[in-house]
Amino acid sequence: MEFEGKVLEILPAVTGQSARGTWERQTVVFEQPNKQYGKEIAVTFMNKGQEVSSLRVGEMYTVSFDIESRNYQGRWYTDVRAWRVQPQQPQAATAMPDMPPFAEEPQAAYSAGAGVVDDMPF
Repeated sequence: MEFEGKVLEILPAVTGQSARGTWERQTVVFEQPNKQYGKEIAVTFMNKGQEVSSLRVGEMYTVSFDIESRNYQGRWYTDVRAWRVQPQQPQAATAMPDMPPFAEEPQAAYSAGAGVVDDMPF
């Protein structure tokens, strides 16, 4: 799934150690400006510190994500986990370029002495 949103806030990274090694989790809050009342979404980035460092507050991005839920001691927790973030290109008005003027049509060649128009291209 994906959505388009503007970065509102980039929270500090949290690191830890697990059986599989060191991990880093960072949350970025996006606002969907096209939604009524400006919906906000907190998106989790796992081990993507370099990708998060390229984000800028106030800029628009397209975020591809998965929703993941897990049960811990009888309580359910849900994460919105990003797997790709792409900056949005500003939509400039693309005008149609001016067309060049039409070239003059070549004049038909006449066969010598026959008065016949030779309009074949070869």
